Amino acid sequence: MTADYEVIEITNDTLDAVPRCGIKNRNHPGFLRKTAWLESNLENGMRARVMLTPKGVQCGYIEYIPGKYAWRGVEADGYMVIHCVWTFFREYQRRDLGASLIQGCIDDARREKMPGVAVVTRESPWLAGSTIFRKMGFDLVDTAPPDYELLVYGLRKSAATPRFKGNWEKRLQKYGDGLTIVRADQCPHTIKRTDEISAIALKTFGLKPHVVDLKTCRDAQRAPTPYAVFAIIYDGCLVADYQISARKFTTLMKPFLNQ
Repeated sequence: MTADYEVIEITNDTLDAVPRCGIKNRNHPGFLRKTAWLESNLENGMRARVMLTPKGVQCGYIEYIPGKYAWRGVEADGYMVIHCVWTFFREYQRRDLGASLIQGCIDDARREKMPGVAVVTRESPWLAGSTIFRKMGFDLVDTAPPDYELLVYGLRKSAATPRFKGNWEKRLQKYGDGLTIVRADQCPHTIKRTDEISAIALKTFGLKPHVVDLKTCRDAQRAPTPYAVFAIIYDGCLVADYQISARKFTTLMKPFLNQ
């Protein structure tokens, strides 16, 4: 079923030849920053694959990296950790395209004699849901609030089990004053969301956010949420833990400010 779809491995040689997470404009700030992020993390064993339709349109993507270098709030040393996997456009969904990308990750982990593959899932936007992974034999090994699940495809029974970092409330306390946006270039869409939310926060509430850029995987692993690469925090309380629109930000902030 996937024979008609081309899968391109992202390497230093192909970085400039493929779309970037649905962004076609190569001058887009998110495209440029994601490209630099990919180039840096390829050195740490990261793999990324872009799936193209027979017409050359991007319809899928997967990205994974050894657990030591994961940009998620997990402890999964030795495992391969999937950052994200998606199939785009409804017409290309439910064709086992995502499953074929995930299977490629499992095969890589097996070849490299890793104990398994781990992935953070949730039913909210910007992370894959658990259904596809459970169907492929992944098991739930840990949870984190409000609805994060850590799933593992085991390849060696004797290996230590991955887990979430934990201490989420303590991590939030680090951002105790004012409005803070935590972001990273692992997702190229965070820069646009940060700019939009910063503008509306100043215009509507008179708040100038402090933007914290996560520059390394260690920074991400110390982030205040399991997703790690985007969060909005006000006076030490979590407003949102994934990329949201400026309109939704305005709605979510009003209760915090009693407006």
